[in-house]
Amino acid sequence: MDIKQLRYFIAIAEEGSLSAAAQRVNVAQPSLSQHVLTLERELGVQLLQRSSRGVSLTESGNILQAHALDIVQRLDTAIEVVRQSGSEPMGDVSFGLPSSVSMVLSVPLAETIRIDLPKVRFRAIEAMSGFIQTWLEEMSIDIGILYDVSSIRHLNHTLLMTEELHFFSAADAWPFDTDPGSPVSLAELANVELVLPSPHHGLRTMIDRFARTAGVRLNVATEMDALSQIKAMVARGSGHTILAPAAALDFVERGQLVMGRIVEPQMMRPVFLVRNPAKPMTQASREVERVTLEVIGDLIRRGIWQALENHTSPSI
Repeated sequence: MDIKQLRYFIAIAEEGSLSAAAQRVNVAQPSLSQHVLTLERELGVQLLQRSSRGVSLTESGNILQAHALDIVQRLDTAIEVVRQSGSEPMGDVSFGLPSSVSMVLSVPLAETIRIDLPKVRFRAIEAMSGFIQTWLEEMSIDIGILYDVSSIRHLNHTLLMTEELHFFSAADAWPFDTDPGSPVSLAELANVELVLPSPHHGLRTMIDRFARTAGVRLNVATEMDALSQIKAMVARGSGHTILAPAAALDFVERGQLVMGRIVEPQMMRPVFLVRNPAKPMTQASREVERVTLEVIGDLIRRGIWQALENHTSPSI
């Protein structure tokens, strides 16, 4: 068995047809069939079920496909890492970003990478924290940002900063007798209608945890997982929300929202840079990490990202 046979087998499994697979790998169909027969004889099992509709995998075929995908991926990664060593950073780097982080970080980070690392193909993927953690575990992305690492056992993480969550409202819909933007207690928020993400969202999980600890029952009138829609709804006066300042910077700057600090207690949220140590670190991903730290530090120092920067060097 060699890597070429495994690549051929993967093509057959994914295409479900010998003829389609033959076109994909640019090999004559009879030759491809012979490769499969050789594999079956070598392993002593049947790998494919053949029918008039094409081919399907047997149980043994499914097992081989899973291992073949892992082997081919690891080999391709090894080749890429070796090619990049000792040269200018180049290649693909994928970065999973929660919506509130992407709002403030993705554009300046992408622009900086474009200038400083011109041979790096950067891909910013905006998603909820649960998806980002899954992708990190599956090694389908290189780096991610997460807020909650309490359930992480085998992923490396470094604290980047700590954000303070704020209460947001339309200025003409401020629900308290104080001036818009004044501090509010968590207990006071029990009396207003909130628009928050659904319970499986990381931000909502954190807000609920603070509320339970403080003995406060929040009135969540609407659940919405899209950050842009939450802000739009609150800006129309159809509710209020709790977010990190960076997540709503655009609406605040346009005067569509005002924000007030939440006190008694403060709601502090850590932000972590996370990677899977099982995924080989390329020179390109290492440089993207370095640039990320520089860009975040600059955004915090300029007041664009309201957070307390962690000054510890990354350990991932």
